[in-house]
Amino acid sequence: MTANQISALGIVFSLAGAAAFVFATRLPQPALWIVGALCIQLRLVANLMDGLVAVEGGRGSTSGALWNEAPDRLEDSLFLVAFGYALGVGWLGWLAALLAAVAAYVRLLGGTVGLKQDFRGPMAKQHRMAALTLAAGIAFAEALLAASHPVSTALLGLIALGTVVTIGRRLKSQAKALAGQAR
Repeated sequence: MTANQISALGIVFSLAGAAAFVFATRLPQPALWIVGALCIQLRLVANLMDGLVAVEGGRGSTSGALWNEAPDRLEDSLFLVAFGYALGVGWLGWLAALLAAVAAYVRLLGGTVGLKQDFRGPMAKQHRMAALTLAAGIAFAEALLAASHPVSTALLGLIALGTVVTIGRRLKSQAKALAGQAR
């Protein structure tokens, strides 16, 4: 497989995980929360492997940089929006997805102005996905114990809030670095 094909596979895992989240409550089928969590991890493995194949395997392409970034934005949104809808708080899923895209934009913005890209958190992609995996596991337990999902909903809110902090930290760091260059 090429690196770009592996990136596309990450989208497939994200679509499957998003569907699992939505149907976990619609069917209802609590085990689908675990399927969604597994799909998050498979998406992350695909994200890791595409880079390894491209860089270490020497199988990169001229469009590799696009395939490295664009699927991530779609994948984040699929998981976060679907998770929000599954919990009955679609707006919170959309908010978390928007903030994830802004965090990535701010990271890339630093690169466009000549700074090293800043991957700091507390809710960088890997942190968001770890928190979402945990939230999916908790949603599974909540589904077995009760019909509501207060803890997993709170975790989705924490993902959104942590992403706001991440955006602020990255912008502050970039402003400081640019001020240092101006001297």
